[in-house]
Amino acid sequence: MTIRKTLIALGLAAVLPAAAHAEVDAAAMQALATKHLCLACHKIDGKLVGPSYKEVAAKYKGDATAAAKLFERVKKGGGKNVWGSAAVMPPAGPPNAPPTDAQLKSLIEWVLSQAK
Repeated sequence: MTIRKTLIALGLAAVLPAAAHAEVDAAAMQALATKHLCLACHKIDGKLVGPSYKEVAAKYKGDATAAAKLFERVKKGGGKNVWGSAAVMPPAGPPNAPPTDAQLKSLIEWVLSQAK
């Protein structure tokens, strides 16, 4: 396992330079998203309960503040009327095991990298 993959697996990818996030291991991020229940409401491509990750990435493409905005929204929940009449997002992860801030930052960078 490479050092980068090890850091990702440990949820430490947020300490890597921003350019490295674009190359995050998709399988590791999908596993993390599954573990923290993100994929219960979102899909990478196609709407489920909430918008797809590709829709999120497209909406925030070019917004330098996107990661910070999404971090707060995902961590605390909310976002009423951000996506029309979609359900309001609950705080990230199961209440007894939410993602760490580093894991959450890595997940958000991965989501934002879906815009291509």
